[in-house]
Amino acid sequence: MTELNKVALFTNEYPPNVYGGAGVHVEYLSRALAKLVDVEVRCFGTQQVEDEHLRVQGYPLWEEVKRNTDPRYVGAVDAFNRSLMMAKDTLDAQVVHCHTWYTDMGGLLAGKLWGIPYVLTIHSLEPLRPWKVEQLGHGYHLSSWMERTAIEQADAIIAVSKETREDVLRHFQIAPEKVHVIYNGIDLAEYRKAESTAALTRYGIDPQRPFVLFVGRITRQKGIIHLVNAIPQIDPELQVVLCAGAPDTPEIAREMQEGVAAVSANRPGVIWIQEMLARPDVIQLYSHAAVFCCPSVYEPFGIINLEAMACETAVVASAVGGIKEVVVPEETGILVPLELQSGTFTPLDAAAFEADLAAAINRVARDPALQARFGAAGRQRVEQHFSWDAIAERTLELYRGLVEASS
Repeated sequence: MTELNKVALFTNEYPPNVYGGAGVHVEYLSRALAKLVDVEVRCFGTQQVEDEHLRVQGYPLWEEVKRNTDPRYVGAVDAFNRSLMMAKDTLDAQVVHCHTWYTDMGGLLAGKLWGIPYVLTIHSLEPLRPWKVEQLGHGYHLSSWMERTAIEQADAIIAVSKETREDVLRHFQIAPEKVHVIYNGIDLAEYRKAESTAALTRYGIDPQRPFVLFVGRITRQKGIIHLVNAIPQIDPELQVVLCAGAPDTPEIAREMQEGVAAVSANRPGVIWIQEMLARPDVIQLYSHAAVFCCPSVYEPFGIINLEAMACETAVVASAVGGIKEVVVPEETGILVPLELQSGTFTPLDAAAFEADLAAAINRVARDPALQARFGAAGRQRVEQHFSWDAIAERTLELYRGLVEASS
């Protein structure tokens, strides 16, 4: 059997440049894999790390991509360029593993240049994010082409949930036996209930009053506008803490500003934290929330729900995508039904969804015994099913099979 001793991960996000679930995934997966084999990470940025078993190489923006073009196209063209740079640099790994469309093309090219198998993890899919046209313009067609081309030629695909696997098979021409389900994970030592409330006080949250918490980027996907619209129906005794920044577009930033201003004018206790907080501060917020809300309209997995559950916090989330494989209804939280308009990610009845969100939040927030039961069960569930070490072992097993088949 061929011995596997080194793997390469290609990614857009890597610390300190992490703004979403894919970046969190690669950060923790690379650390867990480095306990087992040598790992080289190639990422967007200027990072340079030389550890015993983990090497990180950043690739900066090529300024030329900004010249004489539509600003909306820069992201997709830049991703293509950095993927080429990652692929052409000498690579001595035995397998390359890519994350998100930003680097998928890099995996395809590296696989051909260096004669090694390449794997893609699906954190989201461009055909299921049509609102990206608002952000990228026709650059969305380039990102979609890069994703499709790389997926359909991959040696293996990792889907982060069973429903994501079904999405891959529905939208792309790829053999079912090449698509494997390996969940995201959580660092159980880092994400645990915190006693300190210093971060709450720092951001204007009253530790003596219960609050509902949202954590995430301001995007159509995360459904935050629906939570904002639901605020007038949420118990006024409950503080609403929106830890939300990095808007995708000026349009959704404006909607968020107007929505929060409107609800805050008639209701005290709406606290909008617009900066991306340090992880220990977010853990404090999770730990002391009466309920965590994830109102996503599209969510292949939803690491944020694992984070809340690991901190023993009850979850109210929309019943979409991989969330249904993470949150167990009436055991670790409440799943709110969400029916979408055909072929879109727009709720068929947004007002009904927002009312149901508010009702579920109110139910949990008013029942401390229910909060405690959901919180304890949530912690137990993440301990049993979602440790990064176990996920790294499963990923390494997949790598070994690919390397053996290609040798």
